[in-house]
Amino acid sequence: MIELKTDKQSNVVEVKISGRLGRQGYLEFVPELERLIEQHDKVRLLVEMEDFHGWGAGALWEDTKFAVRHFRDIDRLAMVGEKKWQKGMAVFCKPFTTAEIRYFEKGELNSAKKWLAETL
Repeated sequence: MIELKTDKQSNVVEVKISGRLGRQGYLEFVPELERLIEQHDKVRLLVEMEDFHGWGAGALWEDTKFAVRHFRDIDRLAMVGEKKWQKGMAVFCKPFTTAEIRYFEKGELNSAKKWLAETL
């Protein structure tokens, strides 16, 4: 399941992912994310993984295509998780984006939000 939350006043997009992400779930939030990129030029993305079990092959392929199209469109990426492999995702994502990426533990959600809100 994916929940998308945006603030019309900022370029921060919050995505909460749980369960196993399939292709259809991924395709449901990409159009909105692309609209926000179009509107703001660059976005800051908070990905909160709660009881997240990974991607299916179709979702992974869609994610790869999205990363190629939007390589420079994400300014900062905060990943909030609860498992060691999720922390590894922050390292895995680096070659696919120019975004500054940081991983935060589940209890550090507010710190992740503050980091995204900081000005450069």
